Amino acid sequence: MKVSALLLLARHHWDNVYGPAELERLKPHVQEPLAFYTDKSILEKPEILSQAEVIFSSWGMSVCDEPFLASAPKLKAIFHAAGSIRPFMTGALWDRNITVTSSNSVLAISVAEFALAQILLSLKLTWRHVRDMRSERQPVRHTVPGIFDSVVGLVSVGSVARHLISLLKPFRLRIVAFDPYLSPEQAKSLGIELVSLDQLFEISHVVSLHTPALPETEGMIRGGHFSRMIKSATFINTARGSVVNEREMIDVLTRRSDLQAILDVTHPEPPSPDSLLFSLPNVILTPHIAGPLDQECRRLGSMAVDEFERYVAGQPLRGEVTEKMMETIA
Repeated sequence: MKVSALLLLARHHWDNVYGPAELERLKPHVQEPLAFYTDKSILEKPEILSQAEVIFSSWGMSVCDEPFLASAPKLKAIFHAAGSIRPFMTGALWDRNITVTSSNSVLAISVAEFALAQILLSLKLTWRHVRDMRSERQPVRHTVPGIFDSVVGLVSVGSVARHLISLLKPFRLRIVAFDPYLSPEQAKSLGIELVSLDQLFEISHVVSLHTPALPETEGMIRGGHFSRMIKSATFINTARGSVVNEREMIDVLTRRSDLQAILDVTHPEPPSPDSLLFSLPNVILTPHIAGPLDQECRRLGSMAVDEFERYVAGQPLRGEVTEKMMETIA
């Protein structure tokens, strides 16, 4: 029996999340026509929404509040081809016992790949060499930590950091981590060492932040942590800008030109036009590009379809999100 389904996401993501291959895989299981809608255009088709049993979503998914869910009385599952479900999640969603899955585990792959690239570049002090060679207009060489027995520190060991650990395995590096929720046994199985947050900043040549944005993590990384960093160390943030006390970070970076910060996220995002982050020579800003972009987004759509195929086959779901899980994830 084929199910009634629709695709609900922002218009500019229609062409890069669910591609021809993903739509072809859905054909044996869903009723035709399978059409794309936005959070606004679906309201113009109440008869479609009222029959929908399954929604394939991504960024731009409609907020699942009581009025929306009342318009979708048959809805049983949402397969979300993105990371966090917080933008559309409400208590009404859980009250209806609707199955929700996220593609966060494969979104983490893209972020981990970006972090890997920046870690390897940072161990060669690449950005400092670029900066100094440009200003001096001749070759400038600094003593580098290098990719041999150097220390990489991971703040929080969630899905991104776990994939990053696997990507770092071929390199001879010492990986330390701070995560109060990770047991010594789990750390050992991952091949990493648990240390305190202060110690991590004190011994790491590169610190990579992977902490979710939660009320208790806001401003968690303080100026004192940056002051503790060893000479020529690098700080990378591909997580959330709000986890860092930005004013205190800027104060330290202003005083210590030997440190490097690579910030893919800030708070606010983007920074205000007069922010020193734009002018500090030891800061590299990227426009939130660590996660999937363009063709990479197909990885998310592919996982959403994978989850749907497991759902119709009665198999365990790998990306299901529950109400209890929302207490601890971003």
